[in-house]
Amino acid sequence: MDERLGHESFLPQLAELDRRLIAAVREVRLLAAVSWPVEVQDAFLSKYHRGEATLPEVIYPVFDYTDTKAGLTAILRATAVFDGHPVADYIHRTAASFHTTTLLLESLGSARVTEYSIELFGRPGHPLPGTSQSNLDAARHFIELADEVMPSLAENEASYVLSAETVKQELDARVVKFFTRHKVRIEIDPTLSAKAAAGPTRIRLRASTGFTEYDWHQLLEHEAFVHSLTALNGRDQPNLGSLGLSSARITATQEGLATFAELITGSIDIARMKRISLRIEAIHLALGGADFIQVFEFFRSAGQSDADSFTSTMRVYRGVPLTGGQAFTKDTVYLHGLLSVHTFFRWALKQRKFKLCRNLCAGKMTLGDVVRLEPWFDSGYIAAPEYLPPWMQRANGLAGVLAFSLFANRIRLDKVVEEDLVLGM
Repeated sequence: MDERLGHESFLPQLAELDRRLIAAVREVRLLAAVSWPVEVQDAFLSKYHRGEATLPEVIYPVFDYTDTKAGLTAILRATAVFDGHPVADYIHRTAASFHTTTLLLESLGSARVTEYSIELFGRPGHPLPGTSQSNLDAARHFIELADEVMPSLAENEASYVLSAETVKQELDARVVKFFTRHKVRIEIDPTLSAKAAAGPTRIRLRASTGFTEYDWHQLLEHEAFVHSLTALNGRDQPNLGSLGLSSARITATQEGLATFAELITGSIDIARMKRISLRIEAIHLALGGADFIQVFEFFRSAGQSDADSFTSTMRVYRGVPLTGGQAFTKDTVYLHGLLSVHTFFRWALKQRKFKLCRNLCAGKMTLGDVVRLEPWFDSGYIAAPEYLPPWMQRANGLAGVLAFSLFANRIRLDKVVEEDLVLGM
């Protein structure tokens, strides 16, 4: 590597542009803006149970991001002159993502939200890396497999549920011990529609709901040890503090890494894989013309409770008209992100670039970012992550799992017959 790398004369200028970016998007909060109040669920389910189902009524805030867009446009122009320099390109792409997000937020309640959502997050049917299969194909595979195996597995699983307060106590104990230099609070939120939501210093749990043993382990690995962790590491970056921001462009990698954390720690269960997959199928149905009630009934027919079916359907229709043909497509990223991150980790191991996997925890970035920015990690311009998930700290164990996966994926199950397995024993 060029010894001068990381000391180019314009790097301080890029750091200043990064600080301007952080200031410009301080009031841009996508998921908070499109969330629904819990009263909407209560009203809908009350009518539904009386046989009088009607489309929910949701009123969104009105945004005017004229000044924000002007600031972002100035940053886009300033970074464009660096002729594709990887650090400038990272800032440019992030600013462009936030610019599109402001356009989406200014369009809440209209069909244009779907257009911007697809631009930011993709849609069902987009291809997966390294295969001709799409995220929709993957979703249907997991739904079909879950329906086949879940009945036979149910009798072997504990059926008890944990209260939000119990989960809060469990998470508190682990989080306090882990984040030694930062305070991350666990709170119970009666207004939260999702089961959980994580920011850099706060993880919220939905009140009045039950959590399974899998749920609380998923919350720890997914929310605390990925979402909060990458936000804190990114915020503390000396030159690129925007690595602590949740721009839409990093969502697939961020959710993929968080779901991969569930997978690698054994915290994910087949029911969660089905839930993630059903959301992709539901988005496909909504884009195809299904209205809110039809998608709600799709989730019910798939075995979800009325409350969970409403929450799942709400995720599909956040910010868009409820009459069909429109969708908020964010939930398409989970399977695409998981499969992309899993492939990336295997590739990094095979290419002897495992440090890239550790670098991925230094903030919120895409897989492409972590590859393109490798020299600036090496030079120290981008700091190594202070916190690493426990499973990432056990590098030899993770490498062992990935090495096994690399070979096992060569075995085609459609070529395996029962006699092979019996004789093999």
